[in-house]
Amino acid sequence: MNFYLPLIMFCFSTSITPGPNNLMIMMSGARYGIRRSLPHYFGICIGFNVMVAIVGMGLGEIFIKVPSLHLVIKYAGAAYMLYLAWKIIRSSTELETPIENKKPLSFIQAALFQWVNAKGWIMAVGIFSAYSVSTMNMFNQALLFAGIFFIIGLPCIGMWLISGVAVSRYLKNAKHMFFFNLTMGILLIASIALMLLERN
Repeated sequence: MNFYLPLIMFCFSTSITPGPNNLMIMMSGARYGIRRSLPHYFGICIGFNVMVAIVGMGLGEIFIKVPSLHLVIKYAGAAYMLYLAWKIIRSSTELETPIENKKPLSFIQAALFQWVNAKGWIMAVGIFSAYSVSTMNMFNQALLFAGIFFIIGLPCIGMWLISGVAVSRYLKNAKHMFFFNLTMGILLIASIALMLLERN
């Protein structure tokens, strides 16, 4: 219990708080509804945890030996997310107009997005830095951490998706949609700024 409780608290707090994944799935829910957003949702839930497992199985060691590589990925990901935030802010005020490419993110797109998600990298590297133990096989730890993140992430990310659907009824007015897009874009920029201030 002394090992699992802090680990679960870390996974919950990082999964439930605002970040690029949660803000984007909320916006997808508002624009497309639950059914059309499911590929995006599962792309996040599965794609992120595949990344967590890969980090634990060796990629994290590369970051330890070459810390500048982690910084390059972190800032490149932040730059891409700033581009997405700008696209959101500039997007049409019509509810049915997609954010990009006139359709929701696909499963593959959402899964691949995890590799440029700065918060995702911080979470993946952070969990092994803080909670890995020398007495347990690293392969088993990687699967354990990814599994816990997956179980906790499903309802946490799902809550943001449902929240987006809940607010969609208020977004049929063009002005309301404009302010929603603006707010989500600004929140995404703010989350990126906070991530860049993280030391790890």
